[in-house]
Amino acid sequence: MGKASKSFFLMLLLPFNVFAQSKYNMTTGVTDISENVYNLHMTIFIICCVIGVIVFAAMFWALIHHRKSKGAVAAQFHESTKVEILWTAIPFVILIGMAIPATKTLIAMEDTSKADLTIKITGSQWKWHYEYLSHDVGFYSILATSQDQIHDRAEKQNTYLLEVDKPLVIPTDRKVRFLMTSDDVIHSWWVPAFAVKKDANPGFINEAWTRVNEVGIYRGQCAELCGKDHGFMPIVVEAKAPEDFDNWLLNAKNEKATAAADEQKLLGQTLNKDELMSLGEQVYMANCAACHQPTGMGLGGVFPALKGSLIATGPINDHIDIVIHGKPGTAMQSYLKQLSLKQLAAVITYERNAWDNNTGDVIQPNDVQSRIEEK
Repeated sequence: MGKASKSFFLMLLLPFNVFAQSKYNMTTGVTDISENVYNLHMTIFIICCVIGVIVFAAMFWALIHHRKSKGAVAAQFHESTKVEILWTAIPFVILIGMAIPATKTLIAMEDTSKADLTIKITGSQWKWHYEYLSHDVGFYSILATSQDQIHDRAEKQNTYLLEVDKPLVIPTDRKVRFLMTSDDVIHSWWVPAFAVKKDANPGFINEAWTRVNEVGIYRGQCAELCGKDHGFMPIVVEAKAPEDFDNWLLNAKNEKATAAADEQKLLGQTLNKDELMSLGEQVYMANCAACHQPTGMGLGGVFPALKGSLIATGPINDHIDIVIHGKPGTAMQSYLKQLSLKQLAAVITYERNAWDNNTGDVIQPNDVQSRIEEK
């Protein structure tokens, strides 16, 4: 091929190269699967563009060269076997050419065998719960964007609605298998950089996997309309080098053991009201404000108000019960496994004394533990 021919060929490909690098196009991601998906996407896109160019070129050429003003007379023929074979065979060959690489990619995406690590992902309105199976480590990952940003009282950051208090941590260069389910409604765990998007259905287990090639932080969102705060359910994954991940996992196990020991110590202590109110406000804003609102006024007809409510000002045990066990048939879920004894005591104390409730009640971790044991 001569220089002129090469230049002409590259010029024809220039629009595709520009589009491939555009922010509006699919990204290559950070896994082999995501790169395969990207290449498949670009291949089929180019094929479709070439087909479009050929079809429209032939159509406009026919319009110009066979117009009536040039004296063209339409040919009279029907049921041409050759034409019918051609317009059936050519699309068939093109579709087969597209299907072969697409099928290989889809099969690879579904192959969760020989995983180095298995993580159970549970969707819950509106947060994610991660459990590292065989390692006894688990935690909830909750939106960390402040209410001030959400309500336009503060400048929005670059990670607005895409930040969490605890990211999912996985190792690079290892095959990580995901088991996905839900506590309530259908959610969908979607991280574009991994080319992973899988529904989390209540009562079912779906599988997916990834092998991340690059250390970094990758963000995604719930991709299934799952209720009022669907848009406030982000996913953040931190990929660490294998040795760093092993250290993180060891630290997570140690922190869990330390937290359990600290909770046992708390059962014999009496915490002051100011400390509980300060912690309780933080816990409330992170876990309760989305439904009951920062003002405690709730949302009329949807979520009940806590300000002046019978729950927040009535019998203490009833208040503890609904926080730790939830309320069946409503969006009020159990926080027994989501919060520590200290956090539970703090948020209940806060709800009973904020917004002019002023009951004066101070709930201790021992009060919560006693109620748990009674039930």
